[in-house]
Amino acid sequence: MDRIAGIINLDHEQDLLDELTYFRCGAAVPFGGRYRMIDFAISNMANSRIESVAVFARRKYRSLMDHLEQGKAWDLDRKRGGLFILPPDWNDPTDISRGDLQHFHNNIDFVNRALADYILVSGSQNICNIDFQEVLSEHKNSGADVSVIYTKVDELYPEFNLAHKLDVDGNGRVTSIHNDHNNKNVYMDMYLISKDLLSELIEQCIAHGGSHFFLDGIKSRLEDLHVHAYEYKGAHALINSVESYYRNSSKLLEADEHDSLFKEDAPIFTKVKNEAPAKYLPTSNVSNTLVANGCVIEGEVEDSILFRGVKVGEGAVIRNSIIMQRCEIEPNAVLENVILDKDCRISEGRTLIGAPEKPFVLPKRKSM
Repeated sequence: MDRIAGIINLDHEQDLLDELTYFRCGAAVPFGGRYRMIDFAISNMANSRIESVAVFARRKYRSLMDHLEQGKAWDLDRKRGGLFILPPDWNDPTDISRGDLQHFHNNIDFVNRALADYILVSGSQNICNIDFQEVLSEHKNSGADVSVIYTKVDELYPEFNLAHKLDVDGNGRVTSIHNDHNNKNVYMDMYLISKDLLSELIEQCIAHGGSHFFLDGIKSRLEDLHVHAYEYKGAHALINSVESYYRNSSKLLEADEHDSLFKEDAPIFTKVKNEAPAKYLPTSNVSNTLVANGCVIEGEVEDSILFRGVKVGEGAVIRNSIIMQRCEIEPNAVLENVILDKDCRISEGRTLIGAPEKPFVLPKRKSM
């Protein structure tokens, strides 16, 4: 049986979520009431029987390391394989690599030592629930050198402008990779490649002055490589802005959207925190809301997401908002179209109202 090792490459991901990425990288941003964005990439790998996963981190990764720990939540705290968090630490004075090729080059031991025939490389901004074993099966049947994963979107939201798009022929072969804003074949920043070919292309890219493995090693070599397109047809969200974060979080309040992402047979795992169940006081009124454990609610909450340990005072009103861990909303405060990062405090009687297309965001540990 062919094995896969995983790499979650955060090196080239930009932190574009404004206040939500002041103190953390995008992969560590809370999502969906109790998860972090990186949980989806790691859970997809764990559910696909990938037992070795490396995380290439370059900036603001303290929060990420605290969340991932030793990988226990994903059954990656093991003697063979496991989870490897690889921040920038290179000491080779002869190294001439640049960009994310520095991570690939200086951590080539992970690739060489992995008990795997293939390497699956993924980012963290594409939220989905995918079986990489199905990708491997189609990759082998196609005889491809590389398989890139994409999805056909129904509507082109602004966040897709930053994503690469694919042209695919009738045989499933990628003929072009570009940034055409009108193309609906959205590349999901995931690809599967054999371990040997990955090592070979890394050295070639560095020798020719490259700085981005996907662009220099795959996109620029479509005529030389057989690049196959694997179409993913499940639930998908690309989160690379506050607006896309807010909109895709709100979609989780729709039962069909929620259930298509959080599947019983392919669960999304996260760091476990033992807290009491949510407590609803007699004065509370909660509707169409995701409420995590540890919350205490006395006020009104509608069409919102409350993370762990949120306190909502009597008479407070929260609508169409995302309230992260341990925030406290004092009595008679009003929040609408608002995102509160962790440990925020809204004083009694305060009103904060944003627009649906531009939510009001309060950074971590702020009080108003």
